[in-house]
Amino acid sequence: METFLKTLLIILLVYFGLKIVFRLAAPFIMRYIAKKAGQKMEQAFKGHYNFEQSNEQVNKETVFDKKNQKKSNNKKPVGEYVDYEEID
Repeated sequence: METFLKTLLIILLVYFGLKIVFRLAAPFIMRYIAKKAGQKMEQAFKGHYNFEQSNEQVNKETVFDKKNQKKSNNKKPVGEYVDYEEID
C-alpha cells in the first residue's frame, strides 16, 4: 500500500510540476512560434513578389511580340458578313 501512495504522489507531483512549467514557458513558446511563422510568411511574400516582377517583365516582352503578330495577321480574310433582317 505504501508503494502505491508513493507512486501516486510522484505522478501528481510530476503532473502539477509540468503544468506550472508550461504555464511559465507558454509565453516564450508562443512568441517563438509567432516569430518563426512571421519569418516564413515574409519569405513566401518576397518569393511571390519577385516571381510577379519576373512575370511582368516576361509579359511585357510577350505583349510586344503579340502586337507585331497581329499586324501581320490583319491581311488574312476573316469570313463572310451575314446581315439578318428582323421579322415583325
